[in-house]
Amino acid sequence: MTVHELVTLLPEPAVLLARCRALALLDTILDEDTPTHSFVSDWREGVGLASMDNGSGDQYGIVFDPAGVFLYGFDHESDATPWREEPRAHWPGLLDGLPAALAHYSAAPELQFKGFFDATVCAWREADATTWQCGSVEFADDESDGAGWLFSLLTDGSPEAYVEYAEDYHERPVDRDAVKAVLTGSPLNRRTVASLSSTADFETVAAQARALGYLVQDEPAL
Repeated sequence: MTVHELVTLLPEPAVLLARCRALALLDTILDEDTPTHSFVSDWREGVGLASMDNGSGDQYGIVFDPAGVFLYGFDHESDATPWREEPRAHWPGLLDGLPAALAHYSAAPELQFKGFFDATVCAWREADATTWQCGSVEFADDESDGAGWLFSLLTDGSPEAYVEYAEDYHERPVDRDAVKAVLTGSPLNRRTVASLSSTADFETVAAQARALGYLVQDEPAL
């Protein structure tokens, strides 16, 4: 899969935002110290940032701006890596057509590495648009930009997909019903947290969930 198929599979921005928050919350519960997925609701004023960093040189970022959504990914082993030549250069057409309202994010220092926007995948959707868009990139049948695996959890959205990922990553069973509760936006409660982690402190997780913009169930004081 390349970005051309990805833009046909990405959900509506509101659904994508909810999935990003859910992945960040699930990762925080399962691995508070080094979560793979994260979300900052106030990255910029009125702007949120979802990100993924697998610790092996691959990552993505998704900017949620009132003007629209800007999404990018970096697969360091893909054919489209800017590191395929020196000096680094984007795959031809990667940013073609990127609207002015979102174009400045490719120059944001937080999204750059050593002064360059490392990306193999880019897609966007303006606030008034009805479809996702990408640049005029072209790939041979044996070439890839990493879009398929980088964003698979977001395009799939199912509890099964996250459980498979998490059990492989953490090498232990992960409760499917608890994962489903988080992914479907059910208010977070003690039972869900305890089902996912026997060591996580609920109050700490609840505070993190609220910071993500995720609902927490009000519970009666003891």
